[in-house]
Amino acid sequence: MTRVAAALLLLAATPVFGREPIAQDPLATEIARWSAFVRETESSDENWKDLKQGMEPAMARVEAALKDGRRLLALERLASVRMNLAGFAYVNSLPENKRGEADLDAEFARLEVLRAPGSTLEGVRPAAVRAEAEAALPQARNYYDTSLEYGRATMPWSGFFYLGVAQAQRDFVAFCRTLSERTDLEAPPLRSLAPELDALEADLLKAYRPPASIDRHSEFIGASAALKEARELDAAGLRYGALLRYLQAAMRVFTLRADAPAPDPEGLPARLEALDTRLRTGKVDHSIGRLYLETAQANPAFAEAIARDVLPRYFAALTPAPASPKKPAPSVTVTLVRWPYT
Repeated sequence: MTRVAAALLLLAATPVFGREPIAQDPLATEIARWSAFVRETESSDENWKDLKQGMEPAMARVEAALKDGRRLLALERLASVRMNLAGFAYVNSLPENKRGEADLDAEFARLEVLRAPGSTLEGVRPAAVRAEAEAALPQARNYYDTSLEYGRATMPWSGFFYLGVAQAQRDFVAFCRTLSERTDLEAPPLRSLAPELDALEADLLKAYRPPASIDRHSEFIGASAALKEARELDAAGLRYGALLRYLQAAMRVFTLRADAPAPDPEGLPARLEALDTRLRTGKVDHSIGRLYLETAQANPAFAEAIARDVLPRYFAALTPAPASPKKPAPSVTVTLVRWPYT
């Protein structure tokens, strides 16, 4: 077992999303551990200086969500921060004289186990926790598969970093399993989102026009990346993860649309309250929808998009698939080459 693997051992499972008070909270413990890592790690590595600058405020947002009782949002925010911190922790654990090209080749071969899919996530509850785990599940292999060539094309450090990220995503899936709890709520009736993904892609392409395509290019890249990931998860049958990323993509696309409805700040609180009531009603586990409600409550910049578009899409995704219009024959083929999750 490597030093990083030992450092990232997870605590024993304890239900954390239920209503009863608990003696031990693995989510809070995990957040505290990575907050301490950001706060206490000292390194002359220029990569750490750049990473820490972004990770400090990101971890502060994770802690704020937990403090405000928005546990699903805290887990969502932790997912992206943790993988970067764990990637650096892995590189930092290696002796400096063991970070060369030959060492990268050897470590890549040693970690080939990361190509193997993890065990099933069937039965992991609530749905939002399973969705986070499903979204991370294929990333372990994808980051592993690209790490060696990326390191060769840039520098070995980067290859080692993505080997660390691959391990982090595998371990994050295991961590989500420890958060699973028993519930009387029924699993949401999920299905393929192919028709919705096609329609959302059409909305994104329609919005991709100057000046927005120039002035907000990075936002378009983020929306496109979430949509691409949703398609891959949907094709793999990882329905929970696909729904999570589809809604994330929809939230981003809405803010880019020139034809988006005008904001209605006066009516927004009532709409969010009505959606809250709907998410609490019935016998279905609506935790994926609740994650986005928590996002709206914590981030006013996305509240309008979530109330008007994202949560209506969530409820629609639990109904039978809409009829798919016949696609026109393509007149132009455009091929984009990019990093797996950008």
